[in-house]
Amino acid sequence: MICRTSPYRTVLRDNAIPTIFDLTSHLNNPHSRHRKRIKELSEDEIRTLKQKKIDETSEQEPKHKEINNSNAQNPSAEEGGEEQDEDILPLTLEEKENKEYLKSLFEILILMGKQNIPLDGHETDEIPEGLFTPDNFQALLECRINSGEEVLRKRFETTAVNTLFCSKTQQKQMLDICESCIREETLREVRDSHFFSIITDDVVDIAGEEHLPVLVRFVDESHNLREEFVGFLPYEADAEILAVKFHTTITEKWGLNMEYCRGQAYIVSSGFSSKMKVVASRLLEKYPQAVYTLCSSCALNIWLAKSVPVVGVSVALGTIEEVCSFFHRSPQLLLELDNVISVLFQNNEEKGKELKEICHSQWTGRHDAFEILVDLLQALVLCLDGINSDTNIRWNNYIAGRAFVLCSAVTDFDFIVTIVVLKNVLSFTRAFGKNLQGQTSDVFFAASSLTAVLHSLNEVMENIEVYHEFWFEEATNLATKLDVQMKLPGKFRRAQQGNLESQLTSESYYKETLSVPTVEHIIQELKDIFSEQHLKALKCLSLVPSVMGQLKFNTSEEHHADMYRSDLPNPDTLSAELHCWRIKWKHRGKDIELPSTIYEALHLPDIKFFPNVYALLKVLCILPVMKVENERYENGRKRLKAYLRNTLTDQRSSNLALLNINFDIKHDLDLMVDTYIKLYTTKSELPTDNSETIENT
Repeated sequence: MICRTSPYRTVLRDNAIPTIFDLTSHLNNPHSRHRKRIKELSEDEIRTLKQKKIDETSEQEPKHKEINNSNAQNPSAEEGGEEQDEDILPLTLEEKENKEYLKSLFEILILMGKQNIPLDGHETDEIPEGLFTPDNFQALLECRINSGEEVLRKRFETTAVNTLFCSKTQQKQMLDICESCIREETLREVRDSHFFSIITDDVVDIAGEEHLPVLVRFVDESHNLREEFVGFLPYEADAEILAVKFHTTITEKWGLNMEYCRGQAYIVSSGFSSKMKVVASRLLEKYPQAVYTLCSSCALNIWLAKSVPVVGVSVALGTIEEVCSFFHRSPQLLLELDNVISVLFQNNEEKGKELKEICHSQWTGRHDAFEILVDLLQALVLCLDGINSDTNIRWNNYIAGRAFVLCSAVTDFDFIVTIVVLKNVLSFTRAFGKNLQGQTSDVFFAASSLTAVLHSLNEVMENIEVYHEFWFEEATNLATKLDVQMKLPGKFRRAQQGNLESQLTSESYYKETLSVPTVEHIIQELKDIFSEQHLKALKCLSLVPSVMGQLKFNTSEEHHADMYRSDLPNPDTLSAELHCWRIKWKHRGKDIELPSTIYEALHLPDIKFFPNVYALLKVLCILPVMKVENERYENGRKRLKAYLRNTLTDQRSSNLALLNINFDIKHDLDLMVDTYIKLYTTKSELPTDNSETIENT
């Protein structure tokens, strides 16, 4: 079982089983001492053997000549061989200098990407007339020339005074190559691991165009679950066109085989949710095993709220985010809110302290975000109103103006009804969603509780008249407390002015336009993201030893694992292997703890002795609903958020973003240079051929 083809060293094969052999028994065996000795040959015998060898050699020579002649006619027959290497012509001095020059340009671009420096330094309308300020790229080039880089200096001395070193067109070409080379390093690891999942984050604005950030989730060769950013996709308004381009980019441009995709999740704001569901369904039609799920980084209740196809809900969610961002602009604003909370909750200091701590966090992404908002609403209104009408002029005009706009938004009756209805409807899914982001055992048992959650929501739907009456009363009381007038939305009131027969009340209006569609949608959305396939996959989590222990080792993973049968190395032995896996943990030593996560199970020293279990755990691990156990491997999403937060919209670049977010990925400058020469240069390959002249100043 020794593998001698490894490029590094002689190693055991992956499927080798360590066994104890006695390799010294022959030393004590008396018969082994009388082995056949080497025969000593006479001179005549030696002469005969030599002649025989000469004859064999002379017979083989014509064959070698034929092979060499055929190779000469077909050079590709020995592609990569020594003879081909001899045919490669050495580089001329000019070609060497050009490669060194291009390498310097690539080094500058990579530096700018990693440090998040925009290529353009100043807008032309910001520069006073009569002055010329080079952009950041040109300035870095000149800095390297002044630092004594001879290759750049020589090019500068032989170039016309009024030409750019590197045109915008050439910069774009080089950035495209940088991006593809950096991405390829990540995708190479993805392909090596075979199975992966695709996740998209919310649509972002890059230089005036909407893009979808794409992340890929996979288990690397060290058994670590990783979530890496791999690029942006231009967003399309038409859902069907978006689905086609999404699939084409991933398969043809990036070279991923979607047959190995085992999960897909899309974190998008409410306006884009329906379109991404079309993308999900089209991919499912082609790849049935690419299960549509929610993503572990987003709370279920927030996910559900974002997908509700009601305009009022979209507006309310946007307002909530703006209010949270407003108070996080400065510590002084948060302190002002703390003071208001202290006054309001002076009779319940414990509750006040809890709300203060929540306000200092990003609470809009929590499972109970709508409960928190209802509790905080009075404090928010009083604080915003106080900032806007402050007579001491402690706040600048912008902050006072924003406070006025936000105060008007949160004291709108439509907003109040919306958040109260969302709070009550999503209370049925709060515990379920919290378990999905909990420990592995919580996720396993949550899958079994979905039926009860759906039963409760269906009961609400059947008795929506009664439930909505309670919800509307709660909203009315809250509005009265805030001195907000109860009224229908202005757009609806204007539409009804000419209709004298309309007897529609506020309560019945919000029941038909808000409560009913919200409950119906949430029921359907739960069924979509927890399909039969997805629930079967979650049932396979009983493979994790701690879950197995809670079930008294009475589990039936084999039945649920049928959907992944084609992914197993030895499907015929699955039943026996699962039995051995259960016995291993059932009869473990007293001092051995049961691994509680897939991460721990994958890192067991003997996991390779259970190849089918190992394969199943790797596939389950990459499902988007499973959280990344080790936060250090969730860098892709965190770095993406940091890049978007720290970069102005008009200075964002999809190429530079990938370099910045994946700054620690190794890169091959020689490969980038060779790729550029192959794709974009001809015999006259001086980059100045692509130059753009600039005005003399």
